Amino acid sequence: MRTTKSFAETREVGNGVVGLVPTMGFLHEGHLSLIEAARAETDTVVMSLFVNPLQFDRDDDFARYPRDLERDVALATAAGADVVFVPDLEEMYPDEQLTRVNVIGVSDELEGPRRPGHFEGVATVVAKLFAGIQPQRSYFGRKDAQQLAVIRRMARDLSMPVDVIGVPIVRESDGLALSSRNIFLSDDEREAALQLSRGLLRAADLVEAGERDAKAITNAVYFEIGDDLSVEYVSLADQDRASPVTALDRPAFLALAAWSGETRLIDNVHFDRGEGGYVGDRGIRLADRSVLYGTGEG
Repeated sequence: MRTTKSFAETREVGNGVVGLVPTMGFLHEGHLSLIEAARAETDTVVMSLFVNPLQFDRDDDFARYPRDLERDVALATAAGADVVFVPDLEEMYPDEQLTRVNVIGVSDELEGPRRPGHFEGVATVVAKLFAGIQPQRSYFGRKDAQQLAVIRRMARDLSMPVDVIGVPIVRESDGLALSSRNIFLSDDEREAALQLSRGLLRAADLVEAGERDAKAITNAVYFEIGDDLSVEYVSLADQDRASPVTALDRPAFLALAAWSGETRLIDNVHFDRGEGGYVGDRGIRLADRSVLYGTGEG
């Protein structure tokens, strides 16, 4: 495994089909599943690790984001990464960033109004990674459903020669969607947060039983959520445009955002067409304790 600091060096070490896994670090099994998917489908796996200031709407949130480079490099290497690209701020943004990428429409709903500038920051940094590293394939988790839609649309609209691959959500053994922010949850807050995945899985069961009305599907989620969570939204949205729909009549995802204590969590279930109707992608559930919490007990 090799660590690089510049775009030029990263391009030089790439051989054959290059698969890129963009991350902000503090890896968990969700990130590792992206590396493993890239390892199975490409010749050179590059994981980028950069905490991108453009996509944070609050300075305190940027400062609070957990960082541990040595840990992340070890985990990425074990998962099959050939290269870990760790640029400094000057490599990513050598001058004042006058050019921004704004995927209008796809970024307008759901997370868009609640995190001003977030998707512009995401699209801009990913566009720079695509241009600087020049991968043929790039891997993103389905957990960030709207982000995946934004990146796919950006790549398509700008004729970028890269296939954007969505990989299923990885959940902890109790169903909680993996997130680096999970480490901030107290025991009580974590227990409350489980209502979110229970609601989504209840909705998936309803869809697979034949329900297509968006209100009935979202109400199945609200049924599971108590007063100890502060819900921002629950919405059934089109996979391609990330815009709310009134009925499940195309590939879609059921997404939510909620606060458990001081920690904001997002989760979703994607609905894809199957032979017998729409099937919910419930993700992959871990059998053991996540690497997020280290190797110790408790």
